[in-house]
Parts: sequence; structure tokens; C-alpha cells
Amino acid sequence: MSIRHGIIALLAEQDMHGYQLKVEFERRTGGTWPVNIGQIYTTVQRLVRDGLVLPAPGERSDDRADVERFTLTDAGRAQATVWWSTPVERGAPARDELAIKLALAVTAPGVDVRDVVQAQRTESMRALHDFTRLKAAQPQTDDLGADLAWSLVLDHLVFDAEAEVRWLDHVEARVARASLHPRPSPRPTDDPAAGGAGGGRARRRSGAPPPGGRRR
Repeated sequence: MSIRHGIIALLAEQDMHGYQLKVEFERRTGGTWPVNIGQIYTTVQRLVRDGLVLPAPGERSDDRADVERFTLTDAGRAQATVWWSTPVERGAPARDELAIKLALAVTAPGVDVRDVVQAQRTESMRALHDFTRLKAAQPQTDDLGADLAWSLVLDHLVFDAEAEVRWLDHVEARVARASLHPRPSPRPTDDPAAGGAGGGRARRRSGAPPPGGRRR
């Protein structure tokens, strides 16, 4: 979740100060993506620069700078509406360290891909069990909205972990099949224009004269 859009969505509901934005962001997302107060204020300053947020007039305390409240401009409210109605783009996937690691491992000399997969599967299963236990032990509070938000976030984490384990099984099977039918390494191709050995043999077989010469 973008911190920028999260702040805009929260300010669309009511004016808030920096610490309140931090607390609400973490509460509404189940504490899964904690943010520090510096991130909040840096993002708010950028939103002010972009004309989406303004300091709320008459709300700042003389002795506590951190209680300055912020409010959305009309452009900020329009941005919130656009964000809610626009799907999250999936065309350009984010860099996934695990996918990159395994993609490199299959061609890295001296690396046993099966060991890499097994180590990751152990970690992914541990995470899956942790998320499942958290979901089973989720306490019910009087804040039904917060309970639902935390439950939905846990569902997402569980589904992601399950999908990762299935993908690791798939990777292991693909690697095993590939090891039964290894492909020969590609041979370098001679450039006939450069006078390589392959080009010379081809010319001799075809009877063509060498470049710049005559047939005798």
C-alpha cells in the first residue's frame, strides 16, 4: 500500500496531525506495514508541495509542533476519489528477491537449486504457519472495522504464502525435469564477414571466392 495514497485516504475522512496519521495507518492495516513518523511527515510535506494537502488553519499548538493538523485541498479530495476508483496496476511487477534469486541460481555454476528451494520452502512454511496461528488466535474487539481490516490483511498474507509454497514445488519439479534432459551449451557462431573459420569452410564448399579476391 502506498503511504502517499494511504495518507490522502485518511485525510479525506478528517483532518489529522502527523502522529494521528501514523497510528490510523497502522491500525487500519492491522499493523502489518508499520511506518515511522519521519516517513509520515516527509510524505505530508511532498503532498503540500504538490498542492494536495494544506496545514489546517488555527489548529497548531504553540508548544507542540507535532500537533499541527493537515487537511486536503480540493485537488487532494479528487486524488482520493481517483485512487479508490482506479485498480492497482499489475503490468510492471515489483522486483521479487526470491524470483530473482532462483532465476539466477539455475544458471549459476556451483549452486544447487534444489538446496535453495528447500531452504526457502522451510522459511515459507514457517511464515504460513505463523500467519495461520495469528488468524486462529485473532481476538474479537468492539471495533468491528479494525477486526475486519486485520482479518483481510491476514487472509492476504496466508494466500501469498500458500501460493509461494506451490510455486516452489513447481520450480523444484521443473528443475528436476530439466536435469534429465540437459541442453548442450550454444556454440559461438563465426562471422563470415570477419573471415572466421566457419565462414571460410562455407565459402570453400560453395566455391565462392574469398572477399576481395578472384576465383582461379
